[in-house]
Amino acid sequence: MIADVQARMSPDEYLAWEAEQPLRHEYIDGEVYAMTGGTLPHNAIAVNLIGALRGKLRGTGCKVYAADAKVRVAVNGPYFYPDLVVSCHERDRRATDAIHYPKLVVEVLSPSTAGFDRGDKFKLYRRIPTLQEYVLIDSEKVGIDCYRKTSAGKWELTAYPDDATDGEDAILELLSIDFSCPLALVYEELEFPQPEQPERELIL
Repeated sequence: MIADVQARMSPDEYLAWEAEQPLRHEYIDGEVYAMTGGTLPHNAIAVNLIGALRGKLRGTGCKVYAADAKVRVAVNGPYFYPDLVVSCHERDRRATDAIHYPKLVVEVLSPSTAGFDRGDKFKLYRRIPTLQEYVLIDSEKVGIDCYRKTSAGKWELTAYPDDATDGEDAILELLSIDFSCPLALVYEELEFPQPEQPERELIL
């Protein structure tokens, strides 16, 4: 990641500056980083899951937000733009700048950001007391990693599909919001490139 602006900013300066920018920027330790555009599969996955969640959450007091919603980790930042976030907190329903109390955060992985999403970004998200699940969705093949916070405060990984379940039959469970759906729905209408087969040498 490369800082997009050389001068360091306070959180308030970042929020005021970001509100006037045509592009989204994340904020970490006083520096801002321009968000890169995602691929079409990346976008389709986020749209599929948001569509499934909207019907489930309607009337529950929880709300799903798309990629233009910032999440504030702490008073002094960082601020991130996840691909999808769910909050069930009353204060977030009146918020205008950022979500402060997320229950679920979803990141659709891109090759350029996957390492950061799995590593340092997850460490920072874990500072949010209300966060219960952190979900990473592969955009190049069927595969979802869900990290859940246990009652003991530990984070446990559940992978979908698991070793015993075929990808087409696997069911994604998001326990924080009492939601489940087939993985096929998350990846609906996506076609991944088939791996190239090695050429067979002709033997005369």
